[in-house]
Amino acid sequence: MRILFVSSTRVGDAVLSTGLLDHLIETHPGARITVACGPAAADLFRAVPGLERIIALEKMVGSLHWFRLWALTVGTWWDLVVDLRNAPLTYLLPARRQHHFKRSRQTEHRLIEVSRVLGLGDTPPAPRLWPSEADRAQAATLIPDGTPVLAIGPTANWRAKTWRAERFAELALRVTAADGLFPGGRVALFGRADERPQVIQLIEALPKERCLDLIGGPDLLEIFACLQRCDLYVGNDSGLMHIAAAAGVPTLGLFGPSKEELYAPWGPHCAFVRTPQSFDTIHPEGFNHITSDSLMDDLTMDTVATALVDVWGRRPEVLK
Repeated sequence: MRILFVSSTRVGDAVLSTGLLDHLIETHPGARITVACGPAAADLFRAVPGLERIIALEKMVGSLHWFRLWALTVGTWWDLVVDLRNAPLTYLLPARRQHHFKRSRQTEHRLIEVSRVLGLGDTPPAPRLWPSEADRAQAATLIPDGTPVLAIGPTANWRAKTWRAERFAELALRVTAADGLFPGGRVALFGRADERPQVIQLIEALPKERCLDLIGGPDLLEIFACLQRCDLYVGNDSGLMHIAAAAGVPTLGLFGPSKEELYAPWGPHCAFVRTPQSFDTIHPEGFNHITSDSLMDDLTMDTVATALVDVWGRRPEVLK
């Protein structure tokens, strides 16, 4: 059986789609899987069971990337096509069955919305990633056994969604202080290499012997394996936040100019806090997500620190 699974361009949306892919793998044992997604998300799928191919689609002028996908897949008879992008050309692929994403008029979490493609909206399958043994071994090298680890995702795909680096530094020092949650604990930092300039102040504020600076280092599945070795995660609304939630680490997401009802981290071990302003009121006149500075300044340190203590109580051994 051959399955074509068309996922998202953005890492966060791609992570949220993996529960649906896992459902397909479980219900069609032995299926040969082809995944089409954006280049940024491709690493998430490299160890999918039964993987035959990953098609990384670079966005092209005039939506020609969809023609490229059609050209690469039209020569195969597909038993099942699941298209979460609802690309018109995938309707023309030879397939026994097809399921296409249709945006709901309801305001509901993206995971639930995606799960409705296969009629699973009432019981949406949780995100699932597949790290290899090599990924786990690399993670053990990057985050060796030792004192507890607070993981931080201090960046996002646009600056307006980011809590400032100096706030994360203050939070990390509070959590690892003698009277904090993790006295003498370590702090692991995650992000892309090109995001390093945004968080230099955070890196320099942390004691070098307790800072695990992984910005620009591991790939996405290695990051997932690293996060499985961490004890607690806090970060902006980003793909990293969803990877942390999928890894099972207690996860706190920080929201302001994005909608938590659509993109809050998923799972009973997760929580979110947002700015006092709602999504509808936080954006200034003429808001431009590319040029805007942070809109998260009204999210206070005490609010985040209190929420982090609460989410620490959501770890699996406490929830049992």
